Amino acid sequence: MKKSYQGIEQKRAHGDVWFNDLKRKRSQGPTLSTNRYENYKESTKSIHAGQYDDPTTGALGTPIFQCSTFYLNESSYEAIEEGRGRDEMIYTRYGNPSQWSVQEKLSALENAESSIVFSSGMAAISTAILGMLDKGSHVVSSRDIYGGTYNFLYEDLDKYGMSVTFTSPTDIEEIEAAIQDNTKILYFESLTNPLLKIVPIEAIVALSKKYGLRVIIDNTFLTPYNVKPLDLGVDLVVNSATKYLNGHSDLIGGTVSGSRKLVDRLWPQMLKNGGSMDPHVCFLLERSLKTFALRMRTHNSNALELATYLENHPNIKKVYYPGLASHDQHALAKTQLKGKNSGMISFEIKGGDKNAHSLLKLLKLPKEATSLGGVESLISLPYNTSQASLTKEQQKAIGINDGLIRLSVGVEDIEDLTSDFEQALHYIFKKQPNYA
Repeated sequence: MKKSYQGIEQKRAHGDVWFNDLKRKRSQGPTLSTNRYENYKESTKSIHAGQYDDPTTGALGTPIFQCSTFYLNESSYEAIEEGRGRDEMIYTRYGNPSQWSVQEKLSALENAESSIVFSSGMAAISTAILGMLDKGSHVVSSRDIYGGTYNFLYEDLDKYGMSVTFTSPTDIEEIEAAIQDNTKILYFESLTNPLLKIVPIEAIVALSKKYGLRVIIDNTFLTPYNVKPLDLGVDLVVNSATKYLNGHSDLIGGTVSGSRKLVDRLWPQMLKNGGSMDPHVCFLLERSLKTFALRMRTHNSNALELATYLENHPNIKKVYYPGLASHDQHALAKTQLKGKNSGMISFEIKGGDKNAHSLLKLLKLPKEATSLGGVESLISLPYNTSQASLTKEQQKAIGINDGLIRLSVGVEDIEDLTSDFEQALHYIFKKQPNYA
């Protein structure tokens, strides 16, 4: 029998009850009193929001505050005593000007009150989940989530006396049926890996309101450029900053953004887990975010053109890309993503994994590597990378077919990318006329 909101609320742990009753007003941030440029568009926010121009030296741009600790003063002591330690510079794991600066830029891009940056995407994910749960809690999530997240939910929650149910990321009836009296979180990815299924965020938010739950969305594949989950009613949004937010394949990081009230709740969990972002990495991430909107426009446009080319190629069996009319959820993509789509493509090549491996070797521009979201195109086979931990039967069950390839489209000139695929596919299939 379906549970009512009242029934679930009565069974919630005391921690959530007192937390919801807190009345202290919180400001945005914490902040270095920088301008968020809230009335400006994405490129302007990307460049200017959160940047700290040093008043003493006149340095243009946020310096690297490579220090572990800060002088204590009366303000510091008062903040510690009153539980406001997050709003003072005390110790770099607690907060650092380099962290505050990039967090403000992220908050501007996410339309969030507050953000925290982490040492990795998994540090952000595990902190966001554990920070919102208590003993006995239950999570509803997706079978299609990132392998690291799946393993954390499947293998580790039980150690904390918690549980998880995995469902289809697009079947709202199945998601609702999985909700239990002790469910606290609905955790999904806005665009799944590697089959690029779009999670219907507004429908999931409606479920959360019906049953009094929190929604956490991993928005790594789409980024706040393509969709802002917080604007759709999501409670917390997480990203692997390693990917598109950074965009240069040269750092590891994670982010969480949301209301100040909820992010403050995660901050103590981050302190205990120890996953804070190093000041130098903060500098690199803030530098990279200045070109974020510029890069995303090119990722999106290149991916759409390349997906169209691949769909029309006689030796490509199927293309998974939400910007194509052939995608099962193209209508949802047009409304939820407002036509911006994605920089990711997955496709199946005729001849299966044998030809897929050949293609990866013959391409000159896309690099055969894990990860995604870099300025360079990256290409891999899900069966031996992201979904390698699954059996062949499990892979088939979730749609990982023979010859499936995942492509993170970079910002190279699209004519060069298309020509590269043309020469590689031509070489493979000129020797195999039965596939032509």
